[in-house]
Amino acid sequence: MTTDPADLTARLIRCPSVTPEEGGALTLLEAELSSAGFTCTRADRGGVANLLARWGDKGHPRTFGFNGHTDVVPVGDAAAWTVDPFGAEIRGGLMYGRGATDMKSGVAAFTAAAIDFVRDTPPDGAVILTITGDEEGDAIDGTSALLDHMARTGEAMTACLVGEPTCPDEMGEMIKIGRRGSLSAWFTFTGVQGHSAYPHRAKNPLPAMARLMDRLSSHTLDEGTDHFDASTLAVVTMDTGNPATNVIPAECRATVNIRFNDSHSGQGLTDWMRGMADTVTQETGIDIGMTVKISGESFLTPPGPLSDLVAAAVRAETGRDPVLSTSGGTSDARFIKDHCPVVEFGLVGKTMHQVDECVPVAQIHQLKAIYARILRDYFA
Repeated sequence: MTTDPADLTARLIRCPSVTPEEGGALTLLEAELSSAGFTCTRADRGGVANLLARWGDKGHPRTFGFNGHTDVVPVGDAAAWTVDPFGAEIRGGLMYGRGATDMKSGVAAFTAAAIDFVRDTPPDGAVILTITGDEEGDAIDGTSALLDHMARTGEAMTACLVGEPTCPDEMGEMIKIGRRGSLSAWFTFTGVQGHSAYPHRAKNPLPAMARLMDRLSSHTLDEGTDHFDASTLAVVTMDTGNPATNVIPAECRATVNIRFNDSHSGQGLTDWMRGMADTVTQETGIDIGMTVKISGESFLTPPGPLSDLVAAAVRAETGRDPVLSTSGGTSDARFIKDHCPVVEFGLVGKTMHQVDECVPVAQIHQLKAIYARILRDYFA
């Protein structure tokens, strides 16, 4: 008897696991995996539910891991949905529901593949599943908590595949072998409030803000690297909160977001922005405060055995040669890259986070077949 990944996807969708609520999703998976012979451990932290499931001996030198998340983003305007966001309704071969694409189908596919694999062809090795309820949020107590728990208890993966959606349009198009880094910086510009008719008695922070934002956004960070596109800096907001036309405000704020490649580090970019801000302070006399959050550093798993393994399985099941890419935003692979080699492969992600999010049922079965082939080939 095979494990049906579409049925498991539907049951997961029916769990209302909007970050940080567990919603019953990890409880469901723990029951499924425990009954299949996996040793299951909850690595909850900070009010976030996390599940570690292992089949085989702890610390085995051949341990393949899967990583994913069961938390989902909010449904938004529920009235805009044509189906129950947590109903897992199937129409025209598509299964609808929040998390259908991102990424309950991926979790269901690798869970079903792992259960059937260890039952039918028990390997000389171990299989680990790390599943978090904190990927769509701040991700402070999710996969990082699982990895901390593994370090404390002697659990380890020798290779890992993250089941996030990776394909832009067609199944099998793309494997992620790295991700750009991401950081956000919040600037506060402080001057002296005054009457706009007497600007010499005030110290206007707005020209300083405009000057710094122009310099940051006009600067070419790099031209790209061997595996990455050029880094980007976007000014995402500039605010004064001043409704009066005859008042020079005392303070204004701006925020930028940088997506950076492997020619930079978060600290290096922070130092660069601080230097640019200090120069504007010297020129204008406006005090500029800066707070930075580095969401993740850029990383690359160089093309090699792991990407070859995944690409061969994708090719065999879809007939497509996947592109090795580092595009897109951040993922939990940014944490796993410090633990073991990691790549990402999953479904077409067109509808993720949208109203009426959906997944072709046939693709869920195809994804399970790809993951099953990866396991067979890894332990062959």
